[in-house]
Amino acid sequence: MFQSKLQKIATYPAYLRIIIFLLFLLIHWLPFAIILYFSFQEDQNLMIITTMGTLFLEFLTLTFLWGNFVYQKSNLFTQYGLIFTRKNAINLVNYLALGLGLILGLFALEKVLGLITFQLPILPLSRLILEGLLSGLGVAFAEELVFRGWLLHELEKDYTLKTSLITNSFFFALLHFLKPITEIIRTFPAFPGLFLLAINLILIKRNNQNRLGGSIGLHGGLVWGYYIFNVGEIIQYNDQISPWITGVDKNPIAGLIGLAILSMLTLINGIINQRKTEKSL
Repeated sequence: MFQSKLQKIATYPAYLRIIIFLLFLLIHWLPFAIILYFSFQEDQNLMIITTMGTLFLEFLTLTFLWGNFVYQKSNLFTQYGLIFTRKNAINLVNYLALGLGLILGLFALEKVLGLITFQLPILPLSRLILEGLLSGLGVAFAEELVFRGWLLHELEKDYTLKTSLITNSFFFALLHFLKPITEIIRTFPAFPGLFLLAINLILIKRNNQNRLGGSIGLHGGLVWGYYIFNVGEIIQYNDQISPWITGVDKNPIAGLIGLAILSMLTLINGIINQRKTEKSL
């Protein structure tokens, strides 16, 4: 009886399936979150890492159960695009290099324009490179599996590709603004950049036969490059230049230059997607 009720969830509208999934996730995660919150109050960084790590593990477990008991499929991660093949690995590496290259190119352009100056890193460069790579891949893997994997899959089951793309991108950007209203207003310039980034990540996935490797790669490369320059404090910003140009809170995609680069990338990926679509018709 209970299993038949779970199978019925698959027939519900997308918004209802998404809400049910999130409720299941929240119910199972909250007890751990409360315990971790009181256990690591003196170390905020450790508390955030452990609570978010636990949340992602809960997500992986629930996704496995969701596939088996709701959709009656044991390969749901494969349908999300998490395929362990040579082609997917090559996509990951290529787009990882592209993401890093975009950050390097952005800061090089800003240096030429006189918007920033470079200085020696406060930490060993080798350490920054390694830590940035691990951090970038970790963040990208988690966010891409959630947004371009689970959420996009649920949306595409009910809606058109265009509606799914816009909806997914909107919520990706929106969920980065779970903060006080004053901070939302101050950092709002990052919203368009996050929206465009999500569009690119979806287009890259679709342009590569719905494999997730390229999306993880580009996302990871961008985080990798940002980590090196930000944590290493390699950049000194010109105080006379508005952060709306270079990026609010030193966030490259929260400035006009970063937004212009993302817009060009969106145009390129959009053209590739259109040609692939026309070729398949």
